[in-house]
Order: sequence, then C-alpha cells, then structure tokens
Amino acid sequence: MAMSLTTATAGGLLTNTNQNVAFLRNPCRDASIGIDGVYSNPAGVLFLPEGLHLSLNIQSAHQTRTVTSTFAGFAFGKDNGGESRKVFEGEAHAPVVPSVQAAYNNGRWSWQAGFAVTGGGGKCVFDDGLGSFESIVSLLPMLGPSLGLDVKGYDYDSYLKGRQYYFGLQLGSAYKITDNLSLYAGVRLTYGSCNYHGYLRDIQVDMGNGYIGASSFFAQLYEKAVTGSAQCSEAAAFYRANGDEATALQYEAMALKLKGQGEAAGAMAKATTDVTLNCDQTGFGAAPTIGLHYKLWHLDFAVKYDFRTKMTLKNVSANSESAESISSLRKFADGNEIREDNPALFTAGVSWQIIKPLRFSVGYHHFFDKDAKLYADMQKKLDGDTNEFLAGLEFDVCKPLMLSVGIQSTNYQFSDDYMNDISFNVSSYTVGCGACVRVSDRVKINVAYFQTNYKTYDKSTSDYNNLSLLVNSFTSSQAGAALAQSGALAGSDSFTRTNKAFGLGVDLSF
Repeated sequence: MAMSLTTATAGGLLTNTNQNVAFLRNPCRDASIGIDGVYSNPAGVLFLPEGLHLSLNIQSAHQTRTVTSTFAGFAFGKDNGGESRKVFEGEAHAPVVPSVQAAYNNGRWSWQAGFAVTGGGGKCVFDDGLGSFESIVSLLPMLGPSLGLDVKGYDYDSYLKGRQYYFGLQLGSAYKITDNLSLYAGVRLTYGSCNYHGYLRDIQVDMGNGYIGASSFFAQLYEKAVTGSAQCSEAAAFYRANGDEATALQYEAMALKLKGQGEAAGAMAKATTDVTLNCDQTGFGAAPTIGLHYKLWHLDFAVKYDFRTKMTLKNVSANSESAESISSLRKFADGNEIREDNPALFTAGVSWQIIKPLRFSVGYHHFFDKDAKLYADMQKKLDGDTNEFLAGLEFDVCKPLMLSVGIQSTNYQFSDDYMNDISFNVSSYTVGCGACVRVSDRVKINVAYFQTNYKTYDKSTSDYNNLSLLVNSFTSSQAGAALAQSGALAGSDSFTRTNKAFGLGVDLSF
C-alpha cells in the first residue's frame, strides 16, 4: 500500500468503510435499509419511500501509530540514555471528513449518488522520524572500528509527515424486479491526492571531544585515506624497482588497507548527507459495483461486490535524489508511477426484526487484497486476504429516538516481509454506538462514537530494516560482512495503533 499514514478506520488496504455516521453508531449496515446504503447496501435503498433522500455527514477522527523498535545501535544515540529500545509515535488528525449520499426513488427505480473520502482522510506526523531512519545513523558507532575509529555516539534531526486523500464518487441505479427483490449496478470513481514530506539531517558523531558534522568528518577521512593509499602505492613501486620486494609488499598491503578504509569513509560520508523528501502523488481509477437485496418476512438479505479499482499514482518530487540512500523512500522518486490498487470487496449481511422495536444484524466483508496490484508487488508478501465479521443491534426507545450499537472484527493476513514502520496496519476490533433522533418524518439526526482497539504485531529481523546505503556499502566489504554475520544487525519492531472517531449527520427526505 501507500505509506500507511492514513486515517482509514476500517477495511482493506486503502478502504474506508465509514462513509456515513450511521456506520459509526452501528458498523453492521450490510443489509440495513437507509440512505447510508448508497454505499453499504445500494440495492436496499430502493425499499425507502418514494421521493428524494439526502444524507449529510461530518466525522472527526484522531489516531496514533506506535512503533517500538529495538536495535543495538540505538544505545549510542545522544538522547537515548544508553537504551537499545525506542518508541516512535505518530499522530493523525482528521478534524473534518465529509460525506454525502443521495437517492431518488420513483416506482421500481432508484437513482443514487454518493461522495466520500474512501481512503485516507488526514495527515500523520512523526516528529522524531522512524526507527528505520535512525537505524541508518546508529550504524556509525558500530562500523567505526573498521576505520580504526572509536565513534562514541551519534545525534541527528528527523521528521516525517504523510497526507492521503482518496475521494470517491459513486453513481448507480437499482431496479425492483419483484416486490421483494432488487438489483443494483453502478460505478465508483476514485481520485487520489497524497503528499509525503520528511527529512533526515544534521547527522553528527561524537569522537570523544563533542559532536561534529558526520558527513564532513568522513569526507576528510576519505581524502586522507585516498592520498595515503596513493602514496603507499608509489612507495611500493619505488622499492620494487630497487629490488626490495619485501618492503614493496609491506607498502602494497598498507595501500590496500587504506584503500578499503577510504571506500568505507566515502560510503559513510555519502550516507550521512542530509536526506530530504517532498513528494506529491496523484492518480485516478474507476470500477463497477453491483448489489442485490431480498426481503422475506421480517428478514432482509443483501450482498454487494465492489470490483478492484486499478490505481496508478504519479510522483512529482523535489530532492528525490537525496532520498535514494534510504531504500524504502525510493518509491517516491520523481517521475515514478506507483501502482496502488483498491482491492475488490465482497459484503453479505442479514438483518432481522426480532420484535417491532428491536433489530439484529450480522455481516461479513472479504477484501481481495492479494489480487490488488501494489508497488514492488507487495501484495505477494501478504499471507492472505482481509476478513471482517460484524454484528449490531438497533432499538427504538420511542418514536423519536433509536439507540444502536455494533461491533466489527478486522483480521489482516500480514507477514513479516510486508510489515515495516513506514507502512503497517494491525488486526483489530471496533465498537460503535450512538443514536438516531427523528426530529420529524422528514428529518433524522445521527450522532455516534466509534473506537477501534488494535492488537500488536511483533516482528523480528536478522538484518534490521536493511534500509541504508551505509549497510549496502559495507555488506560487500569485510567489515560489513563481519558485522552482519555477528548478528549485530538483529532487531525487532512492535506495531500498534489507536483510533477514535465522532460523527454527526442529518438525513432528509422530500
């Protein structure tokens, strides 16, 4: 998926299923008959009374993303207190997320339209960057001995902000085949607009006399090593020409050693230059959607299938060359076209009016994540598709007031290869509750609270993130190979999130 700094509250890789406040107060809407069904059950909208129906909604969400990273190199960080375990937390705010649904029912036909933020919806900020960024810098003290240096510590400045908005427009119509059966067909149009801004800069090292700029220090070291290697090669040639083979071999060995140190110092100088990312992404996609609703006695049955939306995002990036030293940021290079499909979605639901004032519903969602094409074929690293199970209750306290509650269990099939601190989600369960106030026969007000409780995903690795040009340069050298074989690059990440959302909406009938 795209950088997972999105405010999506439910669903597959890029899908927001909270497209109406009615969903917040009861997530199980798959067989419910209401104007919110323009998204959740469009075939069922036809069973509303004839006329024009309109729903206006505003949601406000707050999320956090927490990554607890463990890596030996973190212990050298200036502000880490000697600890190899560090917590990186990002906050996401979506103060206003609007949506509109409209339907006009006339006879056996229903003409429908809906607009919502179908993915993303806000921005997420990591004020101190991420562990995958800091791991690059933390390698400096670990690789110092290969240059004969005692790097006692490091310091740096880092920041990352991501913003995602996927705007969706759904148009379609439903037809009532019999008094109890209706079919729906429509199309979903999606426009994506994303921005990612961040940096890793002012990298410093402590050589025992305070902190100094790392890139300039290693650049000077590189120049000295290159000059020394050339001088030793000249000396070796001189002694060989004068018949002193033993001395020539000594100078050749010194030249080779200095050459290796120079290459290492050059790699470290390059890897410690400032990295700046500022990438805008835009793209468009369209896909059909179909649905069916059947009424039987006090039961309603409904199914819906949203086809996969092919999405290709085009990058327009500034300073993208500097970000090439971090492999996870190379996808944001200027001019790149990034495949980020929205997965197909199948939903099924049953609603049962147990007694006149009480309704019970159950639902099921299946997101075909592995069929959605993603950048670098990331979908192949998934262990399976996403499944959701839902249940809800609605109770008419009196004619003007209805209370509701619902629960949703979201189960992802991620793998260690798929998960990283830039892009992650975790399985969860969600509880929503709220009220519908019937002001009149033509006006309803929905108010709701929605909270998602996330599990924790733990990942261990023998080569922590492997994101750095620094690592790539050294893994081909003796020093880097020895470091990797020693297990010093082993680390772990623990991922979790929080989410809370409020919503207020008004439904109008004319």
